[in-house]
Amino acid sequence: MKHASITRAAVRDLVEQFYGKVREDDLLGPVFYLALGDDWGPHLDRLTEFWSTIVLGTRSFQGNVYGTHMALADIEPEHFQRWLGLFAETVGELFEPADAEQFMTMARRVASSLQIGFFGDVLVTHE
Repeated sequence: MKHASITRAAVRDLVEQFYGKVREDDLLGPVFYLALGDDWGPHLDRLTEFWSTIVLGTRSFQGNVYGTHMALADIEPEHFQRWLGLFAETVGELFEPADAEQFMTMARRVASSLQIGFFGDVLVTHE
């Protein structure tokens, strides 16, 4: 069942479902495992605050997303494509099209910013 609107509870549901897929993914799972191991609880809490901040405007997230991600090793453009693809799949399952697109707009911005940091001016988008 799709969420009728974007609420903090809906954001938490998205974070849990999406990152559950990420953990199981053959390409993304190992990258996240190296960074987080099995200790996902605090990271899921931070991700909930991050997405609540950028989609709901809660301003509850404080941190350096860019700097944290730039410290990761062995990141390739394919990681961004897969991340966006899984994200699009998950928001499509959980939200009506207008709300899903709101999430995707922000996800593309986040992915583009990080990809520029890793690779220069090469941008990634998921249609």
